[in-house]
Amino acid sequence: MAVARCWWLAQAWDLKSATALSLKWKCQAFSESSCSLLHNDHDDLQRLLHILPSDLHHNLLNQPNRPQLLEVILDLGRFPEARYLDRHGGQYLRNTEVTVKELEYAEQAVGEFGKDNRAGIEGTLHRISAIRSRNGDIVGLTCRVGRAVTGQIDMVCDLLQYGKSILFVGRPGVGKTTVMREIARVLSDELHKRVVIVDTSNEIGGDGNIPHAAIGGARRMQVPDPSMQHRVMIEAVENHMPEVIIVDEIGTEAEAHACRSIAERGIMLIGTAHGQQLENIIKNPTLSDLIGGIETVTLGDAEARARNCQKTILERKAPPTFDFLIEMRDRHYWLTHQTDKSVDMLLRGKVPQVEVRRRDEKCKVVIEKSKAYDKCAV
Repeated sequence: MAVARCWWLAQAWDLKSATALSLKWKCQAFSESSCSLLHNDHDDLQRLLHILPSDLHHNLLNQPNRPQLLEVILDLGRFPEARYLDRHGGQYLRNTEVTVKELEYAEQAVGEFGKDNRAGIEGTLHRISAIRSRNGDIVGLTCRVGRAVTGQIDMVCDLLQYGKSILFVGRPGVGKTTVMREIARVLSDELHKRVVIVDTSNEIGGDGNIPHAAIGGARRMQVPDPSMQHRVMIEAVENHMPEVIIVDEIGTEAEAHACRSIAERGIMLIGTAHGQQLENIIKNPTLSDLIGGIETVTLGDAEARARNCQKTILERKAPPTFDFLIEMRDRHYWLTHQTDKSVDMLLRGKVPQVEVRRRDEKCKVVIEKSKAYDKCAV
């Protein structure tokens, strides 16, 4: 499948033909690998299952849909539950309740939890998150399966050619971190960029001091405390000369300001943010700076009449930190915005034009250009 060039930038940048052609053929190879690209068989699932009670361990190993396992839920006094990709609801793994001893065993097997109540298993991409009582005791665990997935890059590889910053938004579990991981590998190994990952919870590069092979040659900076993420982002720029910085879960004003500072230095940013759609970022005063910030403007009488609008309106006050914003509606259906144009159109009450990126029944990527934005699209 030929990779479509981005419709709104086709005439704006003259790409180097060798780089574009190389990336095009790489994307073809990924796409032609069919649906098997979505799950890596070498995902170290056994190492995650070993922290579970033995009966659950054997139960999950014998499940025919084991490759689609997303997470295992252990809540004190409730039946243990498994959740799967692309499937609503969970599946109970037995008809007896989770006990305190089972949670204590899992806690000891995992080791120390960070201040964000997250832990990992060294050398893997798995993540274990704790729910605690008021006394600090663990009363629930979410054991998320981490996989080194390949093939998602073909959904976005044409945009990577431009060296512009990209922000991904979407509901939890839609695959944002997985995409970050593969972008890091391709930019560092295939395009030979100096890539630094700011890995707050070791979710991108895996637990332990040696990052997982899934990020390729990208370098990884760990963050000792989630509140220090913005400082580590600036440190990465000042100390390690990156061409690309990758950061997951941008969620505070300090992190948004750090992103703008980094972008203004000419560094490509790849990030994710809390929210499901562009409008969530526009309405979030903490994160709106990522898309240029929103300000109230009072128009003169003549201009208000010319625009056929009220005298007091909302406008974007600066260029966006991220040139592109991608709404990941699900793992195989993305809406791509050129951020400045979409924000301006939405603030004026108009419908912006977007690209729809999806996989067809053969798992090949289809890019539909100049589509009217549908907030409710699935």
